[in-house]
Amino acid sequence: MDVTTLAAVSGNLNAIGYGLAATGPGIGLGILIGKTIEGMARQPEVAGQLRATMFLGVAFVEVLALLGLVAGFLFQ
Repeated sequence: MDVTTLAAVSGNLNAIGYGLAATGPGIGLGILIGKTIEGMARQPEVAGQLRATMFLGVAFVEVLALLGLVAGFLFQ
C-alpha cells in the first residue's frame, strides 16, 4: 500500500469515528428535549425554569459532540 492509500483509509476511519461519536449526543439531545417538553406539558408553571435548564443541558451535550470532532483531528 502506498502513502496516499493509507491517508485515504485514515481519513475514512476518522469520519466513521466522528459519526459514532456524534450518535451518543444525538440520542441524548432527543431524550433531553423530549423530556423537557413533556415536563412543560405536565407543569406549565415551571416552563421557564425547565427551558433554562434544558439549554444548559444542551450546551453540555453539544460539548461532547465537539469533543468527538476534535479528537478525530488530534489522533489521526
